[in-house]
Amino acid sequence: PLHSQDIAWISLNKKLEYCNPTIITSLQDYPYHVGESPDNRSQETALRRGVDLSAQRAKRIDERDFAEFDYVLAMDAGNYRELMDRRDPDGCSRIRLFMEFAPENSATDVPDPYYGGVHGFEHVLDLVEEAATGLLKTIRDRHAI
Repeated sequence: PLHSQDIAWISLNKKLEYCNPTIITSLQDYPYHVGESPDNRSQETALRRGVDLSAQRAKRIDERDFAEFDYVLAMDAGNYRELMDRRDPDGCSRIRLFMEFAPENSATDVPDPYYGGVHGFEHVLDLVEEAATGLLKTIRDRHAI
C-alpha cells in the first residue's frame, strides 16, 4: 500500500501547523494488505521529504466511512467507480477524484507508482501534494477554517 495521501497530509500539516487527525485518514477499497505498513519505496520517498510513515497501517474503507467523512477521495477512475458502487445514495456528493483539487494539473488520476521506479514514487507524491494543497484550500474556504 502506498499511503501517498498520508504523506502529503502529514507534510502539509507540518508546513501549515494545521493538524486534526480525526479528519484525515487513508483507506483503500480492496482487501489486500490490510494491517500492513506502506511499501518500502513509499517510506523511503517520504523520509527524503522528512516524513516518517513507519507507523502507518493500511485500512479498508467501511460503509460507515461514507457518513463519517466529509470528503471521500478516489485516487483514480477505477477507485471512483468502486466507491460509487459501494456508497449510500446520500453519500454521492462526498466522493470525488482527488486530482479535481489540482485544477492546474492535467492529470485526472494518481497513477500506480510501482512500475516507475523511484521516479514513479516521487511523481505520485508530487501529484498528491498538489491535490492536497488544493483540497486544504477548499476545506478552509468552504468551512471557514
